[in-house]
Formats: sequence, C-alpha cells, structure tokens
Amino acid sequence: MPVAFKDYYAVLGIPRTASESEIKSAFRAKAREVHPDTHPDDPQAEEKFKDVNEAYEVLSDTEKRRMYDRFGEDWQRYRDAGVSPDDIRGSTRGRTGTSRATTTSDDDFEQWFTGGTPSGSWEWSESGGFRESGGRFSDFFNLLFGDDERRSARSNRPTRGDDLEVQADVTLREAIEGTRRKMTLQTPEICRTCGGVGLARGTTCPTCNGTGQVSKTKTLEVKIPAGVKSGSRVRIAGQGGPGMSGGPNGDVYLMINVRPDPVYSVEGRNLKMNVSVPLYTALLGGEQVVNTLSGKVALTIPQETQNGHVFRLRGKGLPSSGKQPAGDLLVTVEVELPKHLSDQEKQAFAQLRDMRQ
Repeated sequence: MPVAFKDYYAVLGIPRTASESEIKSAFRAKAREVHPDTHPDDPQAEEKFKDVNEAYEVLSDTEKRRMYDRFGEDWQRYRDAGVSPDDIRGSTRGRTGTSRATTTSDDDFEQWFTGGTPSGSWEWSESGGFRESGGRFSDFFNLLFGDDERRSARSNRPTRGDDLEVQADVTLREAIEGTRRKMTLQTPEICRTCGGVGLARGTTCPTCNGTGQVSKTKTLEVKIPAGVKSGSRVRIAGQGGPGMSGGPNGDVYLMINVRPDPVYSVEGRNLKMNVSVPLYTALLGGEQVVNTLSGKVALTIPQETQNGHVFRLRGKGLPSSGKQPAGDLLVTVEVELPKHLSDQEKQAFAQLRDMRQ
C-alpha cells in the first residue's frame, strides 16, 4: 500500500508563499497544539508531533525547501544524487554518436514516477531495483535511486530493539533449587518530547540530546530456574530496547554468576568439601556428621584414617538434571590435632611415642 504524500505546508497550515518568520510562527503554534503531553489520550499525538517537526526541519532550511518545492516527497533522493532544484541535465548520445545536453521536463518526471512510460509501468524489487514491468531494467532509476532506495527500504522496515544483558549473582543453593529475583535496570525508551526524531522546535531535543531515546529505570521480578550455573543466560522476552517502525522490543538476558560457596566447591556434577575429624576418631575410628544438600549424614570413619583421605558419598552432589544423573559428594578428611594438652595427656602421648620407636 503506497504511503500518503506529506504536504509540509499543509502540516503547518501555511501557504507555499510563506516567509521564514511565518514558517517559524506556524511551527511554534502547531507544536504547542499537537504536543503529546497535551493529548495523553490521543494515540496519534506523537506521530502528529513528529510530522510537525519534520515539516519545520525542511521548510526552515532554504536549500531543503527549494528541493522540496521542486521535487516534492522525493527531494532527498534527488539531492543525494547531486541534482539541482533549478535544472536536471544529463548526457545522451544521439544516432550520429555526438553527445548533447538534454533538459528533462516536469512532465517527463511525472511519467517516470507514475509509471506512465511509453513501454509500461515501473516496479521495485529488492534484488533488481527499479525495472519496467516488461522486464527491461531502467538505468536511470538504478543509477539515481538504486542504492538509496534499498537503504530507505531497509530503514523503514520494522526493526527489532536491542537486547540488554544484566548480571545476576546467586548462591549455590539458589542455582540448584531455583529462585526469584527483583532486578532494577536502565532501559531505553522513545523520547516523548520529540517522538523519537531527535528534534524539538526545529533544534536538538533537550530531553534526549538528539538521540531520540531516554533512559528509564525498570524493576523486573524474574524467575531463575533450577539447575543454572555460571555463564547460563535467562531470557526475559520483550523487556529490552524499544523496536523501531513497529518492530518488536528486544529482550533482557540475565547473565548468571554463581557466587563461591563457603562449604562446597563444584566440579562437574560433583561437590567437594572438607570435614574436620578429631585425631582420636581418625586413629580409633568412629562417626563424623557431614552436612549434605539433602540433610545431615553420619560418615563412618575407619580406624587409622589418614589426613587428606577422600570419602565418596554417592548421589549427594548436584541433583539430577534431565539425562544427567546426580553427582557425588567428595569429602576430604582434615585430621584435627588436639590443643591445650594437660600434663597427663602429654605423658600419654610421650608413652605412645616411645612405644612406636
């Protein structure tokens, strides 16, 4: 469906003969009239405000206005192609082989743009640019408009907003069992002052400094699923940067960082921990209580257990996930030497020493 032609003079409500001061006065009055802040319930207010800014930007600039008066909505294409608003001249080669300058009339351009060529109508394709419906490519259009048209087509397409990344720190137990987080982050949004165009009252928008976007503080409550690990990404759909030209918003990704645990270290699906065992228990045997993720377990300590010995508790590591079975808990013994020995205890150890020599 073709886009309706924007008559900038009609947008500002002025005649084509309006002076610079009349244009400026009309712009100020119209901007106040259609400003989105004065029409919070009108969904078209931002679009109207953008049209007013766009009209003023063109009509307040002498050269842009001359190009617009000459070529209408296609003035930018002609300007980018180096065409003057006063004349369009090209070089064509006659049958005798001599070059001659030709001036193209308004009627000729009207025919080209409306498809009223002697050979048929003109069509646009992404791969081939402008071409005649009969199949012959137009050198004029491909030379004058080809690349610009493609760029314009791309820029007017719906564009998806940017994705944002935010780090989320979790404990080991939260990573294993899952948790919820309230995340406060800064996200961009379309500037309401200028409607995203970066211009207000014919100059750089003071709210967004010409970027068309402002930063907004947003608080999200996010569910972090069970089984995440450092480097995992949790996607929050549609909460990222704003889309352009009707495109969807981007997403927010939580970059998971599992904080070091004071008790356990992770090795694949296994957990590792150290446990202190009294010297007497290590020598004579006994039991030592070990805290696992699923509760306390009595670990049997055989006689003469050496310092640094590792016990494996099957299935007491990270819980099963999908096709991955539960890991194990690897418990390293740290033999604890007694302190503050009494005289009697010292004599007993001395006797033991003498017996072992």
